[in-house]
Amino acid sequence: MNIFKVLTIARQAIAKNKLRTFFTVLGIVIGITAVSVIVSAGRSVEGLIFSQMESFGSNLIQTEVRVPKGSGGMATQVQGVVITTMTLGDKEAIDNLPNIKRSYAAEMSQELLSWNGNIKSALVYSTTYEFIDIDSSEIESGRFYTEQEDNNKTRVVVLGQQVKEDLFGESEAIGQNIKIRKVNFKVIGVLKPRGSVMFFDMDNLIYTPIQTAQKLLLGIDHVSAITAQMNDANLDEQTVNDIRTTIRERHDITNPDKDDFETMSMSDAQNIMGNVLGGITLLLIALASISLIVGGVGIMNIMYASVAERTFEIGLRKSIGASQKNIMTQFLMEAIIITSLGGLGGVVLGLIITYFIYLLANYYNFDWSFSISLGGIILAMLFSTAVGLVFGLYPAKKAADLDPITALRKE
Repeated sequence: MNIFKVLTIARQAIAKNKLRTFFTVLGIVIGITAVSVIVSAGRSVEGLIFSQMESFGSNLIQTEVRVPKGSGGMATQVQGVVITTMTLGDKEAIDNLPNIKRSYAAEMSQELLSWNGNIKSALVYSTTYEFIDIDSSEIESGRFYTEQEDNNKTRVVVLGQQVKEDLFGESEAIGQNIKIRKVNFKVIGVLKPRGSVMFFDMDNLIYTPIQTAQKLLLGIDHVSAITAQMNDANLDEQTVNDIRTTIRERHDITNPDKDDFETMSMSDAQNIMGNVLGGITLLLIALASISLIVGGVGIMNIMYASVAERTFEIGLRKSIGASQKNIMTQFLMEAIIITSLGGLGGVVLGLIITYFIYLLANYYNFDWSFSISLGGIILAMLFSTAVGLVFGLYPAKKAADLDPITALRKE
């Protein structure tokens, strides 16, 4: 029997039970759709995060405070432990390292801002004057504060675009005084719109000299993070080690397990993020694949029912010369057609859902990419075909092994 005749018989058999076939196909559609959306969304999220991380610059090294190992970890942080050992002196020591071009130190706090009766909550990013030369932020109007203003603890601020719009609207912000904790700060600059970076709204920030904030707002003499810019990004591993050694010496740390800080280059951060996202994607694919297994079990049950209903037909075909191979091929082909239809439907539905996610993400100003992966489509179709082959094999073999005489008596 040629393949075209087998396909014709299989198609006719499937057409006789449209409703049953529909619900069987539905399970495969759901599984393939879920896998397609997860893979596509995972790639888009990874691309988005990596592009946003790269916007900070590939030649940066971040050093942040952390709770030393053995001190309670996250539980201790939740209880309100604040690490106060990192200071502006650490920043100066890092600046003196051979591969460091410049650095900035920072501390963040959530504050209420007010101007002319308008009140707004925003993050105050207190940092040193070098920030504007390292970060990707750009001045739209006015200027950033200077080293002298930082050292003199001058009460000046630079506004993010959203803060400016919420407080001042169409009014001129430069030269105006806003209040933070009842302290007047003069607006000297406004940044260009930047949107969200790493899912963080960069336009809802204001910037003030760190020494000003330490004295007038926070009452502290420590910082939470130091970001260093390298001269040569290819020497990042050596530079990270130099920073660790320097801070350990300054903090009198002899055991690395007792580090009260964490130092990481941008390439290290990207590798960690890639591993995390890859692991999450694989886990979600594994969970989504459960629906494919359920769909495969449904295929097996349907094929068993089909064999039982068509016992006489099988016996009749065998009695007029159909071989076991012919019977087995026919039932396998039916299973494969059903799962292939499900795979095709899943791919189409997955592309539609992925496109709507793309539209929604870009509506909210995320640089989300949409692409059609031919390799992914082929893989999905092959996978759905494999499900039909695996789960249709046993029922097909049962049909092929039926004794024709016994089968004819079933009528």
